[in-house]
Amino acid sequence: MAPLKKSAPPRLRWLLLALIPLAWCVIAHMGALKSLEDGSVDLRFRYRGPIEAPVKVVYVDVDSLSLDSIGNMPWNREFFATVGRTLIERAGVKAIGMDFVFSDAGVAESVDRAKFVAGNRALGAFLWNTPSVVVATSFTAADYHDLNGKKKMREIPDVSRPDLPPLHQIEPPELPSLSIAPGRTIVPPGVGLIDTVNQGTRWVPLFAPTAARTFYAMAVELARIYYDIDRSGLKVEGDHLDLVRADGSLAASIPLTRKQLVEVNWFSPWLSAARNPRESFSVVYEYSQLLASGKPEERKSAEEFFADPLFKGAVVLIGPTDRLLQDLAPTPFDDEPVPRIGIHGNLLKTIVSGQYLWRLPEPGAYALIFGLSILVSALAVAGGGRAVFAKAMAVLSAALYAALAFQLFKLSHVIIPVVAPLGAAFTTSFAAIAWQVVEEQKQKGRIKGMFRAYLSPELVERMVSSGEEPKLGGIEENITAYFSDIQSFSSFSEKLSPSRLVHLMNEYLTACTEIVQAEGGTLDKYIGDAVVAMYGAPLALPDHPLRACVAALRVQRRVGELREKWTKEGDSWPAIVRGLQTRIGLNTGSAVVGNMGSQTRFNYTMMGDNVNIAARMETGAKSWGVYSMCTEATRAECERIGPGRVVFRRLGRITVQGRAQPIPIHELVALSEHASDPMRECIAAFEQGLARYYERDWDGAIALFRRSEALEAHGPRQAPGSEASPSRIYIRIAEGYRSEPPPAGWDGVYHMTEK
Repeated sequence: MAPLKKSAPPRLRWLLLALIPLAWCVIAHMGALKSLEDGSVDLRFRYRGPIEAPVKVVYVDVDSLSLDSIGNMPWNREFFATVGRTLIERAGVKAIGMDFVFSDAGVAESVDRAKFVAGNRALGAFLWNTPSVVVATSFTAADYHDLNGKKKMREIPDVSRPDLPPLHQIEPPELPSLSIAPGRTIVPPGVGLIDTVNQGTRWVPLFAPTAARTFYAMAVELARIYYDIDRSGLKVEGDHLDLVRADGSLAASIPLTRKQLVEVNWFSPWLSAARNPRESFSVVYEYSQLLASGKPEERKSAEEFFADPLFKGAVVLIGPTDRLLQDLAPTPFDDEPVPRIGIHGNLLKTIVSGQYLWRLPEPGAYALIFGLSILVSALAVAGGGRAVFAKAMAVLSAALYAALAFQLFKLSHVIIPVVAPLGAAFTTSFAAIAWQVVEEQKQKGRIKGMFRAYLSPELVERMVSSGEEPKLGGIEENITAYFSDIQSFSSFSEKLSPSRLVHLMNEYLTACTEIVQAEGGTLDKYIGDAVVAMYGAPLALPDHPLRACVAALRVQRRVGELREKWTKEGDSWPAIVRGLQTRIGLNTGSAVVGNMGSQTRFNYTMMGDNVNIAARMETGAKSWGVYSMCTEATRAECERIGPGRVVFRRLGRITVQGRAQPIPIHELVALSEHASDPMRECIAAFEQGLARYYERDWDGAIALFRRSEALEAHGPRQAPGSEASPSRIYIRIAEGYRSEPPPAGWDGVYHMTEK
């Protein structure tokens, strides 16, 4: 038989499968997985939970209470000046960030201009004289008109772009401008960018070089004030932004992504009162007014309010929090949109704490995608005896990778990709499994087509399951060998035409084979009328001796049923068919089993000394006048596995031609449920006679053998065509020894001279 061909070499298969993780790398590079990956990062934030920060950030909310108390926006800017001045002078805050772009653009005509200008003067004076206050500036208002009425585009510069315009062409952001007199405006010195990437809450550009000057993010400006550093101490050095003190020491070094960006490390949910303490703007304003109250108790309550340690040394952020002001966005901790001013607070905490998020570079991410795909796929398609374990390990490997991603983030704020590696691993695994199933089905079809005709279905399924190609070679296994043959078969061909003989043999061999295989046996071959089989290979059967014995006795009963059937069919079959008998021999022991033959044609078979002994049991059964005979090895194992399941009769000890070692032999009489009382009585009398025989009590032995002879189930009177029985054979031997006793060293062993 020619060796089987595989559908595709394993190397080619894996090269084709590698296109799947490659596709995931391309998809990830294009940003198509960003929203899913961001969702996985959100889950990691929630798994990590809130963390402490070394800087105290307090929020003063322009909330619904403030809008109810003061009125709708825009407010008179004197409110901001009053609150800011009080927090600095009376509460002792370190710095203030106001998340408002105080611009005159868009102010309604209905506004009282006198009050508006007065408010601008108050706020402008406060900001100009208070360097610890930062107000917002932004590139958000993209289109605007310059002083000449010309429309221009305002866009935050991306410094990583190779085509970045010259500095003098980059427009500055929308700056706060406070009109304090007709034709006269002032721009506060302390401004900070409030822009984020794509208006999100994750990435923030820390600076923006423009024709006017370099502008820094509000959180950077607040960190600078927190560290008492002059603006000249902000230095962009390649891939990091440094905050340098006057003495040259480094207060903080912020790692930059794409030379400009930093990812915000969120420290807690917005509504965490302990980590995000807050007060309403209107409350702070009312207490600031009470400081000048004529009532001592009101002044005292105001002084106590501002003496609260909550404010001392804190960085205060004043910004819109009411939903009507529409400055909301979801965060990693908050599914529902919350005030965006939290971005500046958490970025400030990130800078001061130094707990930056670190993402694996793209090459490392691609390596993880391929590595996890290969590992999970290889385990998913692993075959053999540990296939289920390997598949469980594939799932566990993916789960461990996800767990590693979460734990890395919790312990060190390292972000490794999750969506692309897991997606690539699972899709590659599914594709590999599907490919494997298709190839296995093809291989199964090939194997079944080639081997179905002469190998057992169990062996075919074993070959399919193992995934191994049939090849020459064998291994040593403990098996029970089975040989059967029809008694006097040569006479059948004289009585039957070839077609009738074929019909008879097909019916007989089908019946025998079905029973042999039903008990777990593997059909080795047919040799004319002979059936050769084995139990215990290639399928491991711990109870193979019992199975072989049961099969032998079931075959004998089935042959008896066939004899009855053929008898009922009348003269269509000659007498020799109606009296058909089969003999079976069994032996248990080690043998070489496997595919044996030539390189182009081979068969799964068995060979070895124990196989030869099984064949001698089948031929020797005729000499002892029995139809099923086995060795002591088979009987002992059968009794150990299923005590009492099979009824045996001890026949003695023999040597077969070619072996000097005596072999105890036994007749398989019947299954226990089919053993009649006369059978058991016959066995008892026979074995008593055998004991007398070994004691050289020839007369006593002959008497007991004559008694068992009358009870023989297969004796000459009960089975026409049978020429002998164990009892009759031992009577003849004992009578011979009575006339001519054996020598003094006689051990009771009978030496067979026929194969």
